[in-house]
Amino acid sequence: MADIKNYTLNFGPQHPAAHGVLRLVLELDGEVVQRADPHIGLLHRATEKLAEHKTFIQSLPYMDRLDYVSMMCNEHAYCLAIEKLLGIEVPIRAQYIRVMFSEITRLLNHLMWLGSHGNDCGSSTILLYCFREREDLFDMYEAVSGARMHAAYFRPGGVYRDLPDTMPQYKVSKIRNARALEELNQNRQGSLLDFIDDFTQRFPKYLEEYHTLLTDNRIWKQRTVGIGVVPPEKALAMGMTGPMLRGSGIAWDLRKKQPYEVYDRLDFDIPVGKTGDTYDRYLVRMEEMRQSNRIIKQCVDWLRTNPGPVITDNTKVAPPKREAMKTNMEELIHHFKLFTEGFHVPEGEAYAAVEHPKGEFGIYLVSDGANKPYRLKIRAPGFAHLSCLDEMARGHMLADAVAIIGTLDIVFGEIDR
Repeated sequence: MADIKNYTLNFGPQHPAAHGVLRLVLELDGEVVQRADPHIGLLHRATEKLAEHKTFIQSLPYMDRLDYVSMMCNEHAYCLAIEKLLGIEVPIRAQYIRVMFSEITRLLNHLMWLGSHGNDCGSSTILLYCFREREDLFDMYEAVSGARMHAAYFRPGGVYRDLPDTMPQYKVSKIRNARALEELNQNRQGSLLDFIDDFTQRFPKYLEEYHTLLTDNRIWKQRTVGIGVVPPEKALAMGMTGPMLRGSGIAWDLRKKQPYEVYDRLDFDIPVGKTGDTYDRYLVRMEEMRQSNRIIKQCVDWLRTNPGPVITDNTKVAPPKREAMKTNMEELIHHFKLFTEGFHVPEGEAYAAVEHPKGEFGIYLVSDGANKPYRLKIRAPGFAHLSCLDEMARGHMLADAVAIIGTLDIVFGEIDR
């Protein structure tokens, strides 16, 4: 009788939760995964190399396009690295706005993850629920930057502009009548801060709805409990960060351990898992959303009572005010020089990392004193997490590979840079 050998299966080359082309070459013994070899699809845009041929400010919109569901968090790390080299102080109001939008971005990311992970494991309802809330968050992005996704709102020295006093409203159309619009515009009567405040009050109820759908759901628990278990020492050895590391019981969060901006002034908790399985990582991310909501609320309350500048007054780094530019030749020249030649960053190197929704997102910048980076290296959390896939999938069934890809929360924009 012939020997029964392992066989190789192409899993992919498409997977909806991977945001990009993932091809898994699986070695199977029956239905049990013996080896998983991830092949990254061609999403390579050479971001790090392109940055060497662009001014510092021209590379900023590229950051939005790395992990394209956590746009402003990528911008945050990039701006922090430039500010470290320039040695400039960011106005306190700008720091609060940055923190608030970083947490709004964390909600955007986790809702995308929850919707697609749930959908992959068989709950299509959760996808619709999550996208309902993402619409409100995109409206916040749009109100402040003019773009729903690729905002380019954080700038070296602060943010592009202050928060608007009015919120865009829906207008009467063929599709919607006046009564339907009145309901839609109900929480858009005030400023952007009023709209965000209203969202923070509604969000805990939505979070409870997600818990009702999934947390004690028998099918969800069967798909996630005991799947992809990573012990704490293994998680550290494999370079995991963010919810992947905290799910294994290690309370490491850059916002607490190496505070940047105004995180040390805010009150929030760091959720930590016990068993390090897919279900634990789900609970950690769910609680993270609750904590982000708390942070946003605190930022809203502070921003209401503390007006002030939102970008540095150093016109070598930040554009001058429009009014001044229209009356003063000096300011006009500054503006022209800034957006054509850019600013020169002193010689040196800097590493700045933020607690990105997926883990530690770092920017390593080397400057030779020119107006462009000499070298730029990006530390993408998803890259380390994808490399753990083989380790996590071994011994599991073929269907569990889907749940493991979901729990990694990978976006190929940052992996195959």
